[in-house]
Amino acid sequence: MSGKTVAGLVLVVIGILVFAYGGLTYTTHKKVLDVGPLQATKEEHHTIFLPPIIGAIVLIGGIAVIASDRRSS
Repeated sequence: MSGKTVAGLVLVVIGILVFAYGGLTYTTHKKVLDVGPLQATKEEHHTIFLPPIIGAIVLIGGIAVIASDRRSS
């Protein structure tokens, strides 16, 4: 398997994951209070929305890379 085929497969998998999940969610901890030994933290949830068109572009790009590698072999 050549490097182009592997790169194409990675792009296809990423495209499918973008369609399946539609975004990334992560949590950060923010220090709210810090007085001597007393500390209070707050969890903040953040979401990065990934539009389905990005998934489609990445998926089609991966298929194109695989197809061009097959043609050149």
